Formats: sequence, structure tokens, C-alpha cells
Amino acid sequence: MKSCLPGNVRNFVLAGHAGAGKTTLADLMLFKSGAVTRRGSVDQRSSVSDFRPEEQERKSSIFSSALNCPWQEHHFFFIDTPGYPDFCGEAIGAIRVADLVLIVVDAALGIGPGTIRAWQQARDFGIPRAFFINGCDRDQADYPGILDAIRHAYGTTVCIPFTVPAGEKAGLTGVTSVLGADAEGVDEIREALMDTVAESEEALMEKYLEEGALSPEEVAQGLHTSILKGAIVPIFCGSAEKDIGVAELMDGLCSLCPAPTRGAPVPCVEGELDRSSGDGLAYVFKSVTDPFIGQLTFLRVYSGTFSSDSELLNVTQGARERVGALLHINGKEQVSVDQAGPGEIIALAKLKNTRLLDVLATRTTPVRLQPPRYPQPTMSYAVFAASKGDEDKIGSGLQRLAGEDPTFRIDRNAETRQIVINGMGDQHLNLMIGRLKSEFRAEVTLETPRVPYRETVTAVGSAQYRHKKQTGGHGQFAEVHLRLEPLPEGEFEFDNEVVGGNIPKNFIPAVEKGVVEALQRGPLSGSKVINVKAVVFDGKYHAVDSSEMAFKIASRGAFRGAMAQARPIILEPIMTLKILFPDEYMGDISGDLNSRRGRILGMDREEGMQVVHAEVPLAETYTYSMQLRSITQGRGSFEMRFDRYEPVPAQIAATIQAAAQKEEEDE
Repeated sequence: MKSCLPGNVRNFVLAGHAGAGKTTLADLMLFKSGAVTRRGSVDQRSSVSDFRPEEQERKSSIFSSALNCPWQEHHFFFIDTPGYPDFCGEAIGAIRVADLVLIVVDAALGIGPGTIRAWQQARDFGIPRAFFINGCDRDQADYPGILDAIRHAYGTTVCIPFTVPAGEKAGLTGVTSVLGADAEGVDEIREALMDTVAESEEALMEKYLEEGALSPEEVAQGLHTSILKGAIVPIFCGSAEKDIGVAELMDGLCSLCPAPTRGAPVPCVEGELDRSSGDGLAYVFKSVTDPFIGQLTFLRVYSGTFSSDSELLNVTQGARERVGALLHINGKEQVSVDQAGPGEIIALAKLKNTRLLDVLATRTTPVRLQPPRYPQPTMSYAVFAASKGDEDKIGSGLQRLAGEDPTFRIDRNAETRQIVINGMGDQHLNLMIGRLKSEFRAEVTLETPRVPYRETVTAVGSAQYRHKKQTGGHGQFAEVHLRLEPLPEGEFEFDNEVVGGNIPKNFIPAVEKGVVEALQRGPLSGSKVINVKAVVFDGKYHAVDSSEMAFKIASRGAFRGAMAQARPIILEPIMTLKILFPDEYMGDISGDLNSRRGRILGMDREEGMQVVHAEVPLAETYTYSMQLRSITQGRGSFEMRFDRYEPVPAQIAATIQAAAQKEEEDE
């Protein structure tokens, strides 16, 4: 239970790459503070943070977990986040609401994609950062090498050690505080730190140049200013497993992490958030379904005070919400509180009108917070009901899951006639399918999605088509002469070159409509036809038997004939990939891209990692997430987006045509 002033609340998030020890650190902090009586363990499946069955089975974080504990005269509200790229949406949402991002780095493995993502998210939102180099006691630990890598990637004069190891590897006995009065062998580091502190404010710089020293109060003032601006990123070290350096880290969080009323400005798309305001304002960063309570909505309070049994305004939706109990969360444990103030993370049960990323307030406000940028999905499956009658359960279940996770997206593709689920990798999608089964009692079968191919023409082709049908009374008659041409820019153009009234003007729109309908299903693969110009240049009509329907039918027939003469080809979607991985996997990555008909466009380095920019056909990307994880032992990640369409190689085009023909025969 929180029993300190709002200024002594500290809000931070544990982020970084998978396996760095974030959850072990979180469990230790809870135990050291007395928030729990028994230290949790990931390996023994007793972790407070990783309490869900899926996490205990994997022995790895899947969801972000809200935690809180007292320390000294302060109270920590913090979030333990997963490090795998598949579950990056959980980490991104948590980082968005933190006052400081504590990036945990493995002392043996160093910087990974999760490290880079955490740094970039914090930097983009102007959130202060700090590092904890964990596992310095292990035989494989390379503290000097990892420290150099961090400082090289993020700034030698910015990233400064605040604690250094006393001993190394198995001989690690503790840590030494750089600012400690009796610290030895850290003069160079302390001097660099003092230089940066002095540069934080002009008055401090003048005094430092004149007197060569600053008082403890001035050092504290300069540290707060520099950390808030990102001019200093503290680096701590130790071992969460052996409880070395963690007390010093927690003390550092008390003294260095900004108070919630004086944190960095919060980016807004409308209005301006005043952290010191007495009006309550909170941001919804997470929504989950609790098996006992139902829907739980997690909020970060930015200003003012929220009270239990009250009414709130959902600023985003323009709706009122009746609130019952306010809950402080520690993993699966929930404690009711009467009030919550700045910096606190609370959960509310069974809100009716509130969704992810909404703003809740105690009174009307124009403030709208800027949401985080979530990456595009990198893996997809087509889903089908395993049993008849499950379609409704599947639809409502998928919508509920998508409402909880912005990186999980549903596409009801009318073109391929499939429901496609999209996520950040096979582990992400398998988790969602598992939840669909366990929470919504819906079984599905999975298939590789159909590729949305396109067709186009590469030459000029002409054809004419006469539609003539005689029945009792009025018959049907129309004749259309149509020319198709390749169109360099734009998907479709229509032109009328008919002269002499051979087709009356009132029937020309029907001709265009017939062509537009024919574009939806090309002759080669049944795919949409693009990049084509259609020109009607002649035709015939009958004063009595011609009609709009007759001209639509004739234009569709003329289109099919002209396509056959215009050398049609199949186009496939090409995706651009940005792949991050450690240097040693470069050869394997290149070879795998070649096997997928990929083209490497360039190589770069980003914060200590190798970056490859490549183009790969969409058809070859459906299994790439699994393969990249296998190649890089989980230390690679990639982003993907659509770029353009280009011709399919002849051999593959023949296979596509054969499959389309068989499907048409089956139908």
C-alpha cells in the first residue's frame, strides 16, 4: 500500500531484449522491498511477474506486468515487459507511460533488437533512460566490452557509469558507486560525469569553471536536469540472480528517476498536459480479460487524483464511465485503494465505454495524448472454423483479442475470400490461437494466406464482341470494339474514341462499368487487373434492342478478348524488409534471402547491430519470422512493409495459373 507523498512516487519500466534478466530483477526488487515474502523465480515458475500459465510454461515473459513496491521513503510503480520481438506491442505500450526506461542488458550477450527498440521508443517520446548491465557474475560476462558497446552505440559522453563492478565474473563481490565519497579508481568517470552535470545549466557551468567543484545539492540539481533532457544516461551494473548491485540501483532510481509531477513533457496531438494540475487525467495503455473479474483496464495517472466509486469522463470517446474500486496490481494480486495520484498505475474493472489508448479525466479537458507507433505485422495466417457454427465465436473472439493488442490485426480480405490474422511472428499468432481456444472455446484451422496477385498487360491488344440475344418481345444487342494499353502510372483509365454515334453517349458509362467489373478477375489467375488503359473506339447498337445491360455484357467480352491479345502477365507484391541482427549471422542471412528470391539493397549499422535492407516477394515472407529466429538464435528482428508490384517469374507464373484453373474447376 502506498504511504508516501506524490513527489516520492517513481514510475519506470523494465525493458530490453529477451533473456537479459528483467523478470528476475523485478522479482528481486519486490522481495527486497518487502512487497512479497518469498522471492519469485522464473525457473521455478513462481515469478510474481510471469504468473500466467503460458509464461510459466515458456519460462519467458509474454505480457507486460504491472508491479509496485515501497523503497526507502519512496514507492515504485513499474512494468516488467517481454523482450521477444513477437510481443513488442506489450513493451511499446508500457514504455509510452513511463517516466524512465530502465534498459536491462545481458553482460554476456549485450545489445539486442529489444535493446534498440526500447531505446528508440524512449527517445522518440523524450523519456529519460538508464541501463542496468545484468549478470556480471557469470563466466561469460564481458562487462568492459558491453559497457564500450553501449557507450559507442548511444554516446560516450552521454552514457556514464554510476556504479562499477568490484571484482569480475565469479569474483564479483559488489559494486562501487562512482559518486561515493570513498570510491577508488573511478576518478576519470567521475570527472566526465561532473563535466556533463556542469553543462546542464549556465549557472552551474560558471561556478564549476571558477571553483572547480559543485556542492552535493548542485550536483543533484544538475543530474536531474541532465537525465530529464537525455544528456546523461546512467549505467548501473550487478547481478539480479546473486543480488549484487540491485540495492544501489533501487537507491539510484529514487534519487535519479524524475518525480511524476516533474517528468518530461508528454507528447500530445491536442492540448497540453500539465503534470502539476489538480485535475485528474490518465491514459489507458493496456486492456486484458481477467478470468475472475472480466475486463481489466490499466491506466497511468498523469495528474490529479482519482477516487474509487466515482464517475469519470472518457475524453477520447466523449462518454461517461462509472468507476468502482481502484486496484493496485502486483502480477495476479490485486489490492483495492481509495485514491490514486500522479505516477501510479491502476486497474479498473468492467469499463463499458473505454478502449485502449483512451484518455480518462475527472473533468472536461482538451488534452489528447499522442499514441505510440506500433510496427507493421510480419506474419500472417488465414483462419477457418474447424467446426460448423463456430464462425460467430471466432469473429467475436478475434475482435476482442485485437482490441487488447494493437500489433494483432484482422483482415477480412474480399479479394482472396479469407479471414487473415496478422501478428509479429509465429509465437505471437500461436498465442492468439491458443487464447481463442481457451477463452472463447473456438477451434480454428490455419493455412498460408493466398497472395493477392495482380495482372496487367505488356502490349496493345484490341478485340470486338457482339452480344445478341433474341427472345419474345425485345431482344438484346450491343457490339463493343475495345483497345487495351499498358498504363505506366495509375491503376486504370478509361477513354472514349467513338465517333459518328456508333455507340450513343448514354451507353458509354455502361461500357466503362462493364470494363471495371471485368478488371476484378483477370484471365490468368483470377486476380485484379491493374495498370491498364481501356479505350472504346467503335461499336454498334440497335434502336430497340440495345440497353445498358447489353453494353455491359459486350464490354466484358471485348475486355477478355483484348486481354488475350495484349500479352498479359501476373504481378506479385514486393515487400521491403529492414532486418536487424548481430554481425556473425551476416552470411546465413544473405544466403536465406537469396533462397527467397530476395534482393539486398544495402547494409548499415544501427546502435551496434548489423542492418540489412532488402526486397522480398510477399509469397516468400510467410515463414521468414521463424527462419530468422532460428538463424539468429532469437537475436534477430525485422520490419516489413509493402512497396510495389512486379512481374512473377515465368515458371512460378505457370504454377499460379495452374492452381487458379484447378480452383475454378472445383468451384
